[in-house]
Amino acid sequence: MTVSPVPAPTLDALTIRPWPDPVIDALGHDPRSHYVENYWLGILGPSTTWLLRRLVASFEASPAGFELPLADTARCLGLGDKGGRHSPFMRALARLVQFDLAQHQGDAVLAVRRKVPPLNRRQVQRLPANLQAEHQALQEADLRTPAVEQQRRRARQLALSLLELGEDLEAAERQLLRWRYHPALARESAAWAWDRYRKALAAAATATATPPDAA
Repeated sequence: MTVSPVPAPTLDALTIRPWPDPVIDALGHDPRSHYVENYWLGILGPSTTWLLRRLVASFEASPAGFELPLADTARCLGLGDKGGRHSPFMRALARLVQFDLAQHQGDAVLAVRRKVPPLNRRQVQRLPANLQAEHQALQEADLRTPAVEQQRRRARQLALSLLELGEDLEAAERQLLRWRYHPALARESAAWAWDRYRKALAAAATATATPPDAA
């Protein structure tokens, strides 16, 4: 696989924006989840995994996007601040694009997925035998989950993704109805997502307002 282009090494910062995808946002895994740590880590590598986690965590405080200082971020990840296209930090950025977890939207803009898709068949085959067996067991357990519960989980994740993209409660419910979810399920899922979204915003606001000495 060819490594995708990386940002120009002369840039001091990147604008990071969310990359919405209703399917992956509903069915994918949070980069901080056990799934990603257990199965994606060996494929992405630790530097790229930690970078993705950091970017997605920042969306919680800035859902529409944010500025990412490159040198500071590289140092925070233990990758040093040396420039150049082949620096460890630039390679981590390139791997996000290589694995379709981010895409360039201009020289200084990078759109990043909030969720990581399940491994495809080829990626699973790259795992050690014990992890391949665990992954297979996980997939079989998902298949045993009743269809109604699967629908509820999917509807809730979709609603939460819509709220994170700036929609309000009523708009999220309407969109679920357009996607042909049952009205009762659309209402319940939108309400669940709204409650979780408000709690996340409140927690982020509290963390921002707390002085460093009080932490």
